[in-house]
Amino acid sequence: MHTHIIPKHLPDWTKKFGYGDFIYLDHKEEGVADMMQGGQYFRTIKENCWNEEVRIQEYKTFDTQVQVVCTIPVMFSYWAKPKDCLELSEFLNDHIANLVAKYPKNYIGLGTVPMQDTELAVQELERIKKIGLVGIQIGSNINDMNLNEEQFFPIFEACERLGLAVMVHPWQMMGFDSMRKYWLPWLVGMPAETSRAACSLIFGGVLERLPNLRVCLSHAGGEFLFTMGRIEHGFNCRPDLVAIDNKKNPREYIGKMWVDCITHDIDALKYILNMQGSKRVSLGSDYPFPLGDLEIGKFITDSDLPQNVIEDIFCNSTLEWLDLKKEMFL
Repeated sequence: MHTHIIPKHLPDWTKKFGYGDFIYLDHKEEGVADMMQGGQYFRTIKENCWNEEVRIQEYKTFDTQVQVVCTIPVMFSYWAKPKDCLELSEFLNDHIANLVAKYPKNYIGLGTVPMQDTELAVQELERIKKIGLVGIQIGSNINDMNLNEEQFFPIFEACERLGLAVMVHPWQMMGFDSMRKYWLPWLVGMPAETSRAACSLIFGGVLERLPNLRVCLSHAGGEFLFTMGRIEHGFNCRPDLVAIDNKKNPREYIGKMWVDCITHDIDALKYILNMQGSKRVSLGSDYPFPLGDLEIGKFITDSDLPQNVIEDIFCNSTLEWLDLKKEMFL
């Protein structure tokens, strides 16, 4: 339920819009492309980032039929002018919708929306629903604003009303420029960002006001579940700072959000399962990127977890999060 995809060919939005460091792909050789951010190198990707047939075949290696796809977070472009970001979002969403329509037994789609503009975001949510996507992927912050800011509430409200799931993915990690060495933004910043998003949704009252909003936190929820003791203690000892918008103990929200299973550590996963239960832990891989689960689900199948728990992780939890039926893929 956590994989990334990008169209093989992207418009040169920087040239079209006349500003910015929009992503485009430089295909230097067959099956390999450099992601360029403006004129700067971002990363090299292989064809499993865009080739749907290659992806299906690679997934067969891990006895996996269905993959939930969403864009690469660097494509969010929340920094762009809203109408330009909407055009980019429409392009990416149409690509995923066409993929789902072509391979309905193999792909499920999450869209992206211009979170920096409430009205345009809700407008695109309405369209996303019509073209067959089942939810959206959003960043852990929006131009360094927490997800509980009131301007974002109508977006979450629309997701609940439309029955669209929400996956929160870390991006624009806090402290990025001060800790670039040792890949620390990805190793330290990303887990912190996911906890930031979870705490914002809880303390800001978003989950309390929208009890039917189906939210999944990527990367096993980052630091959130592992630091719940500290989070709860802060709520209890300094309610004047923490409990100002929501008086409910944050521990009460455990199990009300889904997380994926990307821990790379079976003991860590067991800790999360003990907290959340298997109905709220879903199979994620972060495919096709190296920090993800490179042998999808193998550390789970090699474990001593009961078969019913594995079945929940591999299938049932994701179906419930997305409000889908297994029969659709048989």
